[in-house]
Amino acid sequence: MFVTVNSALPGKHWVVPPLDKIEVCFEEMKQLDEEGKKKKVMEFMKENIQLNKLDSTSLIIGLATPPAAMAAKKAGEGVPQLKFIKSVPDVVFVPLATLLALTSVKLSRKLFLQQAASEDRLLERNHIGTSDS
Repeated sequence: MFVTVNSALPGKHWVVPPLDKIEVCFEEMKQLDEEGKKKKVMEFMKENIQLNKLDSTSLIIGLATPPAAMAAKKAGEGVPQLKFIKSVPDVVFVPLATLLALTSVKLSRKLFLQQAASEDRLLERNHIGTSDS
């Protein structure tokens, strides 16, 4: 859960390899000396860890949210129930709205992709050995 939330926040993130690859590497490292362990870790990191790339959706949301946040704030200032919005400075409101928009888009996209992947695996299990596969 922490990895999902952390990867949704803006900034530099790394794609973490699956747990089974990490366990295999750790088991192989147990038999090595100190210098061999360092080489094994460096080799593992070079092969399995990549920088997470920014997708175009995040870029578009990041560019479109600040003007939309300013428009929403100006519109909200006229609503009696939202009078408190005048007390929040633009310098705080716009970055906060942008951060929330980026985080929600990334989280919802990641959850959607995980759900789609789990449905694909479920379909694969149900059709193994049938004429549908």
